[in-house]
Amino acid sequence: MLAVALIWGVPDMICAQAIDSNLPELGDAAGAGLSMQTEKKIGQEIMNEIRMREPSYLDDPEVEAYLNQLGNRLAAASPDPGIGFYFFPLNDPMINAFAMFGGYIGVNSGLILAVQNESELAGVLAHEISHVTQRHLARGIARQNQISGVSLLAMAVALLAAHSNADVAGAAMASASAGAIQAQLGFTRDFEREADRIGFQTLDKAGFDVRSMAAFFARLQRATRNYENNAPVYLRTHPLNVERISDMQNREQGHPYRQVLDSLDFHLVRARLQAMRGTPAEAVAYFKTLLTEQKTLNVTATQYGLAVAYARQNDWQSAEKTLADIRQGKDATPMIERLYAEARIKRGDLAGGLSVFRAALNRYPNANALVYAYGESLLENRRLEDAQAFLDQSIRKNSADARLYKLQSRIYAASGKAGLQHKALAEAYALEGKLAAAIEQLELAQKTGGNDFYASSAIDARLRQLKLRQQEEAKLR
Repeated sequence: MLAVALIWGVPDMICAQAIDSNLPELGDAAGAGLSMQTEKKIGQEIMNEIRMREPSYLDDPEVEAYLNQLGNRLAAASPDPGIGFYFFPLNDPMINAFAMFGGYIGVNSGLILAVQNESELAGVLAHEISHVTQRHLARGIARQNQISGVSLLAMAVALLAAHSNADVAGAAMASASAGAIQAQLGFTRDFEREADRIGFQTLDKAGFDVRSMAAFFARLQRATRNYENNAPVYLRTHPLNVERISDMQNREQGHPYRQVLDSLDFHLVRARLQAMRGTPAEAVAYFKTLLTEQKTLNVTATQYGLAVAYARQNDWQSAEKTLADIRQGKDATPMIERLYAEARIKRGDLAGGLSVFRAALNRYPNANALVYAYGESLLENRRLEDAQAFLDQSIRKNSADARLYKLQSRIYAASGKAGLQHKALAEAYALEGKLAAAIEQLELAQKTGGNDFYASSAIDARLRQLKLRQQEEAKLR
């Protein structure tokens, strides 16, 4: 894919804010090759913009957890697993996935629903991982003599806008630096072929069906004849031709057939995304039809999708009954348990729902979505002391989770502890790389009355620490 176009997923409305980001200058670094530290910084800045301003960003811990479980399995089999990858979903029906600087990889819901099995999805992710491990973005930028962080981001965001409005993207691209982008076209096919080759090896090493990569791309190419001049976004950003598909198919020769079963989580995530489409009534009707006509590859996932659709309708009684039927069988996962617990609470059985949560957390202690949902339930039902104790424990186990600090901030706010509320929010911002916002929250915490000696000392110490970090980053820029 086009080197800079590997970063895409942010609409044009955030262009101005993104260009104002305090990114490092890339002039000399581009000529010598970007450091991974610089790539991480740029990737984090763009990821922050996506979280704050991208309307299609899907803040769904369960879908995100699945993508990271699958993606990290592949990353561990890649040439450079130490990069550190982060996979995130977008609620976008277009078939697309994209790699950004620093190992950030976005996946559209349209892609997850378009693949026919888990190995096909793994094949696309392996391809994107390879773009990162082979440093295609940095290698493309190395061709440019003087590109600043602002110029780079201007070009990147112009291309990011393509998935929302191709006409706007084209205009923005021209104003940013059309010539610089065009100069990188020579890399396009070479990068794609290299990502195919490395991705194939990664897919094989991770234990997936290597034939799935060529199968998915070939099916996508055949589908383009129905699109005429409006091909799927993935094909516009990932140039695909007969030669590439032939290369993939040739690599399959000599590899023994490997039957790889899809995970239950793969089917559950697909059902969850499908249940979010259309109106709640349409979603309920869709899954009922699948069950009635027995047109489903995984009955458990279809029932789960129906329960999600019922939840969208606020029909918690039907959701609970549907999930209770699933739980009688052997299929029990954090996703099913979370929704079942919430259904019981929404139906009025608070004690029963919290009991389900606690049992599930004992069984799945690393399921972050369960942690968030249990904390939310305690907060919503004014179990504030229990919520504070639970969040304190959760943060001690995972102190690098911004979501936990944001939830803790809300719990402190409900408890009337404004100083600690601002401090918790500051920690969330610091983890997301928003140092200025974190410092602002700590300064607000200082001005807030009611802090005891220990809280005030902790706020002061953390503020000094973050200001020093801000100064050091300014020197690096």
